[in-house]
Amino acid sequence: MNLKKGLFERKSEPYRVLHDDDKAAASISAELLTMLPAAIRPVVIVCIGTDRSTGDSLGPLVGTFLEEKVTDGFHIYGTLDDPIHAVNLEEKLAEIMARHHNPFIIGIDACLGRLKSVGAIQLGSGPVKPGAGVNKELPDVGDIHITGIVNVSGFMEFFVLQNTRLNLVLKMARIISEGIYLASKVRPGKESFFKINVSEEKQQLL
Repeated sequence: MNLKKGLFERKSEPYRVLHDDDKAAASISAELLTMLPAAIRPVVIVCIGTDRSTGDSLGPLVGTFLEEKVTDGFHIYGTLDDPIHAVNLEEKLAEIMARHHNPFIIGIDACLGRLKSVGAIQLGSGPVKPGAGVNKELPDVGDIHITGIVNVSGFMEFFVLQNTRLNLVLKMARIISEGIYLASKVRPGKESFFKINVSEEKQQLL
């Protein structure tokens, strides 16, 4: 198993940070930079979800916040205005593959988890599995994924997502988008800055 496909060694377990941690955005940025590929590939961010469900609006909120920022070299798909959801997911993925040669895809989605994990943001290798929490069969998305645990799993998941607090989802979306934005400002064409500052940033977070 090759553990060094990115610029730094990847972890086997998802990285997790609470959204209300004072350094959450910086922490997400630093971790994301370790997961991006060393090769020059277009980075495509696919934000999955719909604003028809409060809990499931995390993805399009992240996409909307990112679209309002200047994310150098990162291509954003899935916003409140043009969401990516169960109905159009396959079509949108086909569009992305046609537009971008060999893209490195970051899948972003809401998920459900244990009560003590609600409010946590996770970064991990491998795709996000949209629809898994509500028993839908949809294509896997991403080389890596970022998920936000917005509510508790285990019973009537569809209704749990519908009754998730918007305030929590909004706060998590802002932190995720800020972390991605910080990473985008460091990565493109700034390799010397990147090599020095990622290690320094991680030391400050310890």
